[in-house]
Amino acid sequence: MASTRCSCDSGRGTAGAVGFGVALGVVTTVGITLGRKAATLAKIGKGHSAKHRALDLAAGVLQPKYPLEAMSTYLNGFHMYADEMGRQVQASHFCVHLRHDLHQCVIFDRNAPDARLIGIEYIIGEDRFRELPEDEKRLWHSHDYEVKSGILAAPGIPDIAEKTYFEDLVRTYGKTFHTWQYDRDDFPYGIPRLMMAFTADGQADEASIRDRDRALGISAPGKRRNRADIPTPQVAPGANSWESGRSVQTRLDEVDFER
Repeated sequence: MASTRCSCDSGRGTAGAVGFGVALGVVTTVGITLGRKAATLAKIGKGHSAKHRALDLAAGVLQPKYPLEAMSTYLNGFHMYADEMGRQVQASHFCVHLRHDLHQCVIFDRNAPDARLIGIEYIIGEDRFRELPEDEKRLWHSHDYEVKSGILAAPGIPDIAEKTYFEDLVRTYGKTFHTWQYDRDDFPYGIPRLMMAFTADGQADEASIRDRDRALGISAPGKRRNRADIPTPQVAPGANSWESGRSVQTRLDEVDFER
């Protein structure tokens, strides 16, 4: 009689192989993540002890950071101080579309592991802006010129997708405060400063824009041509208060402490 062999273990063998492959993939992914975190931390925190570096690495891998993970958009542009057009700084925004009429962004001096956190910006639609109290409107700037001029960019995004995004952003308004005057100090001295955006040609420093474009591999003039057919909205009254020749700015006052 011919002998027969049971193949009942073959399924378990295949499943085991698949399970091993999945486990190997997970281990590999974790290893890559750890490697990236370690590489990033190596670029910052000079002078930190080995203990602190190890704690930072562990926290980077293990802790969920939902607000940061939700930030989906990276925008690069320039801001000027609300009371001094000559002070212009580059600003890298990382934003989340929190509600249909509200974006919130954290701002760094550049997109790099050791970037300095320099401020925040809130972005709202035109309808919401028109509903604001008149004193509040003085803190906000329009985005129409930033978009149409090509000064505001979304680096790394194909032009066609970027243009679609900016077709909506062109009608929005922003309120921006910088907490670090990095154009003057290598430390976040002082109080938050209100910032504004450019509204016409001849205001922005062209050399700074060219330097930014070379560094990021983009072209503001090219983006300007690509966005030429985006309709230019009528700016709502109350925005860009500095254009009147008078502006508002923060200051530090001493007050009585209340218990």
